[in-house]
Amino acid sequence: MAATVTDSGGVRIIMEVIPATDTPAAQQASSSSLSTPVASSFRVHSFRRAQPKALGAIHIVTGIIRFCSGIILTTAERDIPSITVASGVLFWLGLLLLVTGSLLVESGKRENILLVKTCCIFSTGVVLSTLVATIVHATAITTNLPGCEHNWPHQLRGEDCFYTDRKILSDGLNLTFIIFCLLEFCIAVAALTFGYAAIKQHNYKHMVRMDPHRGLDVVMRLPWDG
Repeated sequence: MAATVTDSGGVRIIMEVIPATDTPAAQQASSSSLSTPVASSFRVHSFRRAQPKALGAIHIVTGIIRFCSGIILTTAERDIPSITVASGVLFWLGLLLLVTGSLLVESGKRENILLVKTCCIFSTGVVLSTLVATIVHATAITTNLPGCEHNWPHQLRGEDCFYTDRKILSDGLNLTFIIFCLLEFCIAVAALTFGYAAIKQHNYKHMVRMDPHRGLDVVMRLPWDG
């Protein structure tokens, strides 16, 4: 079976020729089975222009970093947890990134438009979650460490409050996580943009033309944005 692809006037035309030796029943079955798989394959191929495997790998790496950092900080601040630890942002956002990254990597391997839709849903969750996480990390930077607040003039504070190293380290970690949030936000927006464009593409409209000398020509066309 030979196939040719032509782009003309904002329309992509795919022509496949089935030999005339095929039985009419087989020809009809072939023509009817081409539209859905080819349309789905083309839409997934459009989504793959965003390189979902690479985007998913970055999500997975940052998710692992967040999750491991959450375990370390929770252990270190088990007595008086900071805002970052108390909110649990490192755990729930890290888990969300791991799931979303795994879906993006899988969507780069399989031609399944339903998987692309699932990636869009989870990417939307990542976009909203990174905005919340940014607020949490920024709040942690602008506030004092737990137990070091000046609530009244003669408040007794711990010895660690008189050293700036702990505050500098805490602010540095939160600033790093804010940079991660920016990276994760951009990746999620890119995946969501390409995924939405792929989902909104129109399905192929197929036309069948019988030629007794050449066989059965199946022409499939799709509105194409170039």
